[in-house]
Amino acid sequence: MYIKRLIDSDLLSWSKGKGRKPLLLRGARQVGKSSSVRKMAEHFDYFIEINFEKNHKARDFFDGDFDVADICDRISVQFKRPVVPGKTILFFDEIQACPRAISALRFFYEDYPELHVVAAGSLLEFAWEKLPSFGVGRIESMFMYPFSFQEFATACGEERLWEKVCEASPQKPLFHVFHDSCVALLKKFLVLGGMPAVVSEYVQNRNTLNAQKELSNLINFLKSDFSKYRERTPELRILAAFEAVVEQSGSKFNYAKAGQYNIHQMKESIALLQKAGLVIPVVHTSASGLPLGAQVNPKKQKFILLDTGIFQRLLGLDISDILSNHDFSLVNKGFIAEQMAGLELLKSSPVYEQSPLYYWHRESAGSTAEVDYVIQQGAKIIPVEVKSGTSGKMQSLNLFIREKQSEYGIRTSLENFAEYDKIKVYPLYAVGNIRKNPVP
Repeated sequence: MYIKRLIDSDLLSWSKGKGRKPLLLRGARQVGKSSSVRKMAEHFDYFIEINFEKNHKARDFFDGDFDVADICDRISVQFKRPVVPGKTILFFDEIQACPRAISALRFFYEDYPELHVVAAGSLLEFAWEKLPSFGVGRIESMFMYPFSFQEFATACGEERLWEKVCEASPQKPLFHVFHDSCVALLKKFLVLGGMPAVVSEYVQNRNTLNAQKELSNLINFLKSDFSKYRERTPELRILAAFEAVVEQSGSKFNYAKAGQYNIHQMKESIALLQKAGLVIPVVHTSASGLPLGAQVNPKKQKFILLDTGIFQRLLGLDISDILSNHDFSLVNKGFIAEQMAGLELLKSSPVYEQSPLYYWHRESAGSTAEVDYVIQQGAKIIPVEVKSGTSGKMQSLNLFIREKQSEYGIRTSLENFAEYDKIKVYPLYAVGNIRKNPVP
């Protein structure tokens, strides 16, 4: 069963575009890259898929010189399908297992640009370390993540409800009955997360407990991959770093509190988890000007996991608390809401960009302030504060607005769309709309 993804339209646009380059679809394990490529391939007469992890012999196709015509001829003979420009799509899956195939992508663009070539990989950054060069300017990338809340809602058959969410704004709140329906669906999404296998299990059977079992299987699979990250880094050390990120969620990461390993070892392990896409950094920025990335302090970082379902499962949260409470501050101090907001901001970014996440923190005598996320909207710097219930003080948000002379700030919580002076309120389920439909 294939569940529609937002990236499907981007992939189709790529396939029809002029001046098209070989496409590299990037993302963590099990986020649905292969399924989306196969869905796009339905628009072609012929589809050839090569998984380099499963098919070791296929790696031999790329031995010797990078003669694209010869490579295509070998592939055609091996898979008994013609390679015809405009009619055939070549899909190289798990391409990180064949570094020479990565190097060959640039030559498909230079020597055979009319052919549709897509590659996907989940541990690409590790493979690039072994490559002498990469085809910059000759390959384009798309970044893929687990299901967003919008994708989850539509998968659950709530397309019309989501249309109403998109029509709402801080100046035009959502009808309260629709808002309540969205909050109930949001709670399911926080518990399940957006990993395709889990979403598919839930959509087909509407059984939350079975979906939780699927989550456990998925976590075990992801952990088993740790041994592939780097030969000289012990698997147990990477696991300790992974668990430390979960335990320190919601606060600046303290390497010294991350178990029995020294700071250097822990930094290396977390860097590997970042390369694998399982851990996402949220870096401190002074937010004194644009770009925000020029104002960062890399010594101050928070980390979030790729998926809220994985997060709650690893932390052992009581899912009944999430499903029954109307205030997530009672659940893990509300950090699951903060994680979800960051992930939605990430997923709502253009697919051709790997957008970083930033937060703001100020420490001074007798006064500490922190804003969960800071984003750029055009030439504006906008603070975004996450509240886990339907109310909450906004001292840090107001302080940021005054100090940075921001036009407005955004609060996201479980309340409906609203507007208070310089504060625009977006419900947590509509965080992704902040980037798509910015406040004028």
